[in-house]
Amino acid sequence: MDEQSSLLALFISSFLAATLLPGGSEAVLIAVLIAYPELQWSALVLATVGNTLGGMSSYLIGRFLPNERALLKISGNRIRELEWVSRHGAPILLLSWTPLIGDALCVAAGWLRINWFWTMLFMAAGKLARYWVVAIVIN
Repeated sequence: MDEQSSLLALFISSFLAATLLPGGSEAVLIAVLIAYPELQWSALVLATVGNTLGGMSSYLIGRFLPNERALLKISGNRIRELEWVSRHGAPILLLSWTPLIGDALCVAAGWLRINWFWTMLFMAAGKLARYWVVAIVIN
């Protein structure tokens, strides 16, 4: 796979990994960084943007859910995350990268109508930090 195809695959996997679909993008990031170490910053930016956009798609799902019952159905009865977002607001989205709770946090933020800009900013910061740690570990 060439550089552009690798970065495209990273972006797509990062986006999909942050949606309600299962999957992880760290393995793709690691593969890209091993094959093309000179693309570290490009890879980190694309993975972060893709993962943040995927998280924002979950935010939009929450935004358009009509009632609490629908939210609970989508988020798998994860009331804990709803309470966390309600209590802490957008900064809790720093944890949106975490397995199992990250998607529910994004959906809850949308349902609670947390400001989209701050949601996206905190979400991106958390996701970038996670990818940066992965990049540091493999170098």
